[in-house]
Amino acid sequence: MLLIHCPFCDMDRPELEFRYGGEAHIARPADPSAVSDQDWAEFLYFRTNPKGVHAERWRHASGCGRFFNAVRHTVSDKILTTYKPSDPRPDLEELARETGR
Repeated sequence: MLLIHCPFCDMDRPELEFRYGGEAHIARPADPSAVSDQDWAEFLYFRTNPKGVHAERWRHASGCGRFFNAVRHTVSDKILTTYKPSDPRPDLEELARETGR
């Protein structure tokens, strides 16, 4: 079982308390009615699917209920770091080098 660190509760908790929220750092269009159907479909359905380090959004559903971001290695399933949405995204390539992934 994965232990995930919630940056708001500042504790490691079992993955059963969390819910996956999709890829991190995807901005919703400011005016959805002004976006073409093709662009709207791409916003809703198309995401990167890397083999390696990936920034994701998670929610501490059974804890504080807040969303946060995590960087996870998609092959090993190891979470490398977690951070609040207001914090800048860490350099994914640097994180991969530091962790040897």
